[in-house]
Amino acid sequence: MDRVIEKKKWTTKKILTITGITAVVALVAGSFYYTSGASKLNVDTERITISEVKKAAFQEFIPVNGVVLPVTTIYLDAVEGGRVEEKYVEDGAMMKKGEPILKLSNTDLELSLSNQETQVFNVLTQMQISKNNADQNTITRLNQMAEVDNALKEAERLYKVNRRLYDQKAIGSQEFKSSENLYHYQERRKSLTNDILRKDSISSRQQLSQMEQSYERMQNALQLMRQKVGDLVVRAPVDGQLTSLDAEIGQSKNKGERLGQIDVLSGFKVRVDIDEHYISRIYNGLVGSFNFAGKDYILKIKKVYTQVNNGRFQVDMEFEGQVPEGIRRGQTLQIRLALSEETQAVLLPKGGFYQQTGGNWIFKVSQDGKTAYRTDIQIGRQNPEYYEVLQGLQPGDKVVTSSYDNYGNMQELVLKNN
Repeated sequence: MDRVIEKKKWTTKKILTITGITAVVALVAGSFYYTSGASKLNVDTERITISEVKKAAFQEFIPVNGVVLPVTTIYLDAVEGGRVEEKYVEDGAMMKKGEPILKLSNTDLELSLSNQETQVFNVLTQMQISKNNADQNTITRLNQMAEVDNALKEAERLYKVNRRLYDQKAIGSQEFKSSENLYHYQERRKSLTNDILRKDSISSRQQLSQMEQSYERMQNALQLMRQKVGDLVVRAPVDGQLTSLDAEIGQSKNKGERLGQIDVLSGFKVRVDIDEHYISRIYNGLVGSFNFAGKDYILKIKKVYTQVNNGRFQVDMEFEGQVPEGIRRGQTLQIRLALSEETQAVLLPKGGFYQQTGGNWIFKVSQDGKTAYRTDIQIGRQNPEYYEVLQGLQPGDKVVTSSYDNYGNMQELVLKNN
């Protein structure tokens, strides 16, 4: 009797076929998984930096360097050019107002002073001569006036006598008319002499006034010339310390050339260099702080120099309150210059991740701490320590803040502990 032979369901050929198909499907799925961006990367936690997001006080500030300077500096420029003939003090000397610093020689200027003095002397001499001549002329005119007065009085006396005699018919009309004409002549002569004396007096006064004005102008010019010669001796304009003295005996200095400066030691200011990127946000009244000898001090901007040189501009800051003891001119201070008021904000520590993400996303660590996945974020203001997080993260979140250079397009990091 024939027996029915059962057909095998899992033949070797069938098993090999299914295994091949499964491998192809797995390969395609794996390829799709890795090329679609949902890639993972094993990362050693000891090689990365994990930071915690927190909510705390935030202030936007920039670190800047400032140099300590005297609160007032008076520059010494050569008012007149010349050759350095003598130095009375050396650089760094403490000066009192009016004390000489150095002397310049200028023979042309000294010769001009001598000529000016001669001219003034000549004008003074000429003025004295003119005054003497005017006085002599006045005396002569007064003598003439006295003679005219005497002649008029005599003619008047004779005229009155002859008129009485003529009325009495003691003399003839000819003699009377002669005395009358003489009397009228002397009256006109006196009037003319008075006019001449008055005009001479006015002319003399005008001439003397003009000469006095000319003499006064020349005296002023002489005084200015003497002052210019006096400026050849450079003196301290205020009490202070002489610094940056640039003059050696025999050296020629041009008019207006910088010779040095006087630092007034009544106080200090700080000259700060700032990147031009911040020029629109810097104004008088902004506050900065620095630490000196373990203690914090406050500075405030008093003056902004808007001229930009080599991509930077400068501001002057003055101390608010106490000035540090032992601070010296030329000392460099590291200052935190505040650009905003202090406010509460969600803060993300700064790190190398920003170079690859631009602050648009970050790897956020999962609750179990085993993975970190890509999360979109938005950041706002920043300072050298923190970014202000506007959205995407909450206080207490942990994120990877170290560099993402080796992560490529990874979407998830698998955190491994050795």
